[in-house]
Amino acid sequence: MWVFTEEEIRDAVALNVATVDGVEKGFSALVEGRVRMPPILRVDIPEHRGEVDVKTAVVEGEPFFAVKMSSGFFDNPKRGLASGSGLMVLLDVETGLPEAILLDNGLLTDLRTAAAGAVAARHLARDQMTTAGVIGAGSQARYQIRSLALVRRFDRILVWSRNKQRAEACAQELAAEIGVPAEVAPDTETVVKRSDVVITSTPATRPLIQKEWLHEGLHLTAMGSDAEHKQEIEGAAIAAVDRFVCDSRQQSLRLGELRAAVAEGWIDERESITELGEITASCTPGRRSEEEITLCDLTGTGVQDTVIAVMAYRRLREQGKGTRI
Repeated sequence: MWVFTEEEIRDAVALNVATVDGVEKGFSALVEGRVRMPPILRVDIPEHRGEVDVKTAVVEGEPFFAVKMSSGFFDNPKRGLASGSGLMVLLDVETGLPEAILLDNGLLTDLRTAAAGAVAARHLARDQMTTAGVIGAGSQARYQIRSLALVRRFDRILVWSRNKQRAEACAQELAAEIGVPAEVAPDTETVVKRSDVVITSTPATRPLIQKEWLHEGLHLTAMGSDAEHKQEIEGAAIAAVDRFVCDSRQQSLRLGELRAAVAEGWIDERESITELGEITASCTPGRRSEEEITLCDLTGTGVQDTVIAVMAYRRLREQGKGTRI
């Protein structure tokens, strides 16, 4: 089998429109019944604020599929380490034999997650916007603003984090990279009220966004809630939006923002919910008016992992990278 290092993968795969398009096709395949995707396997290590997820999916027509192991240990920044890590194993669909190990250290997860955020914004955010807000200042918060810039133009960035120093560093980095002013907001209320698009990327266990702050034309992309104990949006706000969209209804009910809203009685679990793939596959429209308030809950799906792993493998082999074991 082939073994690829993080450095090789970083040189071969980038956050660009092609990556966003690939992930979008994966969402479409999911709702079209061309994907076999089991529930997420997760191991919690609460004594170290850690968790490990295992995700996978077989996509019809692809010769390989990925089994991805990713970790989130949220005290790592105190140790000078990234909170996220992981690797992917690519298996042959016909034989089950390992084709490649992608030692990406969580890079491909970051890219496919950012690409999913871009897909959501592409279909649900207003075409004309001024301010992009991000709640959280970690690596994924940065990736989300970069990916948003691929599908929408904006003139200002607002950043909020519990750690003001990290927020300031994030704002400076994004301003230099995106080429628009970026500033640190004093609180999450300011971010929501002053932004056209708000992205939440935190491990929060209590809501950061309240119903009273929502306004016409707002789009929210929530991606922090990927476990039963997490929540970024209060249930009343979930019930108040005009359109709730998620990457996977089943996962959102189990792990995402829909779980808390149903548990608190704000939404009935039998209520009709739109999956992102229904929009990308043109089964239903995206944003329906300038005034509509939309929310997309992204819990992270195995189909995204297989799509980006296969994409990375092909590019790496085309470039002659990797070590054959």
